[in-house]
Amino acid sequence: MSLIDWTVLVGTLAFIVIYGVYRSRGKQNMDDYLIAGQSLPWYHVCFSVMATQASAITFLSAPGQGFADGMRFVQFYFGLPLAMVVLSITFVPIFHRLKVFTAYEYLETRFDARVRMFTVALFLLSRGLSTGLSIYAPSIILATILGWDLTWTNIFMGSLVLIYTVSGGTKAISHTHLQQMIIVTVAMCVAGYMVVHLLPADVGFVDALKIAGKAGRLNTIDFHFDPNSRYNIWSGLIGGFFLQLSYFGTDQSQVGRYLTGESIGQSRLGLMMNGLLKIPMQFLILLVGVLVFVYYQYNPSPLFFNKVETDKLKNSEYAADYQSLEQKHIASVQNQQVAVNGLAKAMDEGHEEEVKRWQASLKESDETQKSLKKDAVALIKKNNPTADTSDVNYVFLRFVLDRLPIGLIGLLIAVIFSASMGSIAAAYNSLASTTVVDIYKRMVRKDASESHYLMASRLSTIGWGIFCIIVAQYASKLGSMIEAVNILGSLFYGVILGIFLVAFYFKSIGGKATFWGSVVAEIGVVLCWWFDLTAFLWLNVIGCLLVIGFARIAQSFVNRSSAA
Repeated sequence: MSLIDWTVLVGTLAFIVIYGVYRSRGKQNMDDYLIAGQSLPWYHVCFSVMATQASAITFLSAPGQGFADGMRFVQFYFGLPLAMVVLSITFVPIFHRLKVFTAYEYLETRFDARVRMFTVALFLLSRGLSTGLSIYAPSIILATILGWDLTWTNIFMGSLVLIYTVSGGTKAISHTHLQQMIIVTVAMCVAGYMVVHLLPADVGFVDALKIAGKAGRLNTIDFHFDPNSRYNIWSGLIGGFFLQLSYFGTDQSQVGRYLTGESIGQSRLGLMMNGLLKIPMQFLILLVGVLVFVYYQYNPSPLFFNKVETDKLKNSEYAADYQSLEQKHIASVQNQQVAVNGLAKAMDEGHEEEVKRWQASLKESDETQKSLKKDAVALIKKNNPTADTSDVNYVFLRFVLDRLPIGLIGLLIAVIFSASMGSIAAAYNSLASTTVVDIYKRMVRKDASESHYLMASRLSTIGWGIFCIIVAQYASKLGSMIEAVNILGSLFYGVILGIFLVAFYFKSIGGKATFWGSVVAEIGVVLCWWFDLTAFLWLNVIGCLLVIGFARIAQSFVNRSSAA
């Protein structure tokens, strides 16, 4: 990167940290630190909720997902608006009325301490692990650009966020989220414009979309019902609805964001606007990846996008084998360029038979390149068994570094960092608040002073930061980050949601039945995932229904035992 890019990058990150510390100045108590004194307007709630969900994984992996698999991932978010409606009607007024710090305080009131602690354990495990992934994702950038050791890069990324999170708490996080989302939105629009600008002069935006459609990358909606298909409209509407309902309704990293609303109405409005804005935002990010795919139809693409691993391979005993694969890749790219030019001309002239012929040729080149990439991955594994062999997370990054002009490179990398900082900060805060409120204050020190709990919250934030950084060291083995983080969430969120739905809607079911029902349900979800019985989105539905079903069965045994 140039000096200008470094200046843009460092200046943006420094502004976020300094701004967060500045906005959180002044005397604080536990209420201010954990839920900002419930003083924020709806737009703060909306952008804070969006920034918490839109981590660096979104801006690194989602364009790569669009590049490799097209637009169908956007169906994952189709259940989000429905979830926001349910949350606004049910969860928000209950949490505000009870004046809770965390979502899990309600569970002890409704059931007992066992249910509360089990749910807390599921949340802390899932959120702690997924935050490790959120730290790892931007660390790829510095490790790739500078060749830094990934361990120290993770430590830098995870520690940077701690500065304003520990000092300012939720108020600092919410104010920085607003700035981050403005930067992110502007930069991604500029990135999309630049991809189209770099295409051949006679290829415009509409032409690019036509090429992408013929290459199978505009497969936005799939109406075919298949439980084993990860992304179709049914898994998005049903499985996505349960996942989003659980994530936004029971995950403290999100509950803590809308508990900051100054009223029930402001929290509701913030959530509803999130439901309206998130799908277009995700559509834009995936579309940038699709446009990058079109760009590489007209321009030479790397055989493997992770330059660090390919450079290692070129200096290894397998260098000749990799060079042979690269020569075949170059030949395939040349055939691809002939095919895409022929396809564009045939579409302009309206020759349907020619369109089909060139479309088949383009598909053949695509399949050839995928086969060559598999062979390259096999060589990379031989040379370095611990290598990251999924390059989905590197596609957009490599394009930015190789093709974008000076200044814009620094801005796009700053976007990825700032997005990561937003989600990591919210996660640190939620992990700390849950640990202090639901465990420390509940079981260790019940009647300490406000200043004591404030210090405990800060120390807990530091402790969870260290844990998440350690988790980040092992994240490189999980392939596409955006899929990995959602798979991880699906293992736990369905069960957590089931517990809350029993609490809200099944008043006849008590704590003992709910506890054992949820334990059995979690075992069932893990077994479904372990034996790969269904696509991961359906695990949210399965987990939720298993909790309700097993809890009702367990309650019938409890009733019989009491009657006897």
